[in-house]
Amino acid sequence: MTNYKFILSGGGTGGHIYPAIAIANELKLRFPDAEILFVGAQDKMEMQKVPQAGYAIKGLWISGLQRKINFQNALFPFKLINSLWKSRKIIAAFKPDVVIGTGGFASGPLLQIANSMKIPTLIQEQNSFPGITNKLLGKKAHAICVAYDNLERFFSKSKMSLTGNPVRQDLIAIDSKREEAIAHFKLDPNKKTLLVLGGSLGARRINQLLEKTRENIGAQDVQIIWQCGKLYFDEYKKYQGHHIKVLPFIEKMDLVYAAADIIISRAGASSVSELCIVGKPVIYIPSPNVAEDHQTKNAKAIVDQGGALLLKEFELDTVFEKVFRELLLDTEKQKQLSANCKALAKPKATQDIVDQIVKLIEKNKVVR
Repeated sequence: MTNYKFILSGGGTGGHIYPAIAIANELKLRFPDAEILFVGAQDKMEMQKVPQAGYAIKGLWISGLQRKINFQNALFPFKLINSLWKSRKIIAAFKPDVVIGTGGFASGPLLQIANSMKIPTLIQEQNSFPGITNKLLGKKAHAICVAYDNLERFFSKSKMSLTGNPVRQDLIAIDSKREEAIAHFKLDPNKKTLLVLGGSLGARRINQLLEKTRENIGAQDVQIIWQCGKLYFDEYKKYQGHHIKVLPFIEKMDLVYAAADIIISRAGASSVSELCIVGKPVIYIPSPNVAEDHQTKNAKAIVDQGGALLLKEFELDTVFEKVFRELLLDTEKQKQLSANCKALAKPKATQDIVDQIVKLIEKNKVVR
């Protein structure tokens, strides 16, 4: 068997890291003898998360441009030159067959150098509106895997494949795990369960909303699993009670999804892809603080197909309780949202992305 070598780069946030790890896991499954190396930004979360997943990682001295004029921006040209130089050294030493980027600062210089060294590159774009790094890399990339339709205005149609976003494989059969989930979270099996997700760090505005509405939600015979985030746990753990479970983060995502009847979530690309596979009624509350308003665009791609509800942060105080109550009482609406979002799911995304990587290897063999 050929001993293939792959470099993956993606980071800064979980939305770039976890897809890269999912792709690496599928590559390992397909090619057990493959050598896999990650490249990330040296002070970002990938430097912890990737080794935890069992892969080696090298760090680049790189970060994005800040919106405000500050010292970090003045350092950017030096960081970029240093990262381009280090990327060349890494690629020359490792000799990868393919270099894969899932977005984030570090993938920029790495894939730029790989392209200049005539090594096949693939980028995976999670969002319905690409970030700056992937827009620039898309011009030279050999293959582009996207999660949404209508990205021809950003990328060449001939390079694009609609694959969806890589997701955890344990989410595909959650329907059979409901009893286990109810027991795991010590829930009442006769009550509806609202799951509130704010991401691993938490979402201040969603936490404030729950703090304000938790009693009214409980009065409707609803129990709450409230993932408030590590940053906010000390502030909100006092609300732990008979109908509220307050958690800093959730390890068993398959079980928490299995337990949920209705979900409130941010609209990061990976979350949206996961929630389509999960197929539960969702109210998206996109973060307005994300570059180019990615989260609203991600959520709208599902909402426009009748697969979820969308509330903006500024309207939470006036309409949230009405929207939630109506959804809770309307079982037909719940079924309709579930069916529509499941129809948009792409459970084989990771396998399809690796198929594209294999095609690049085969094509490169012919060229050589």
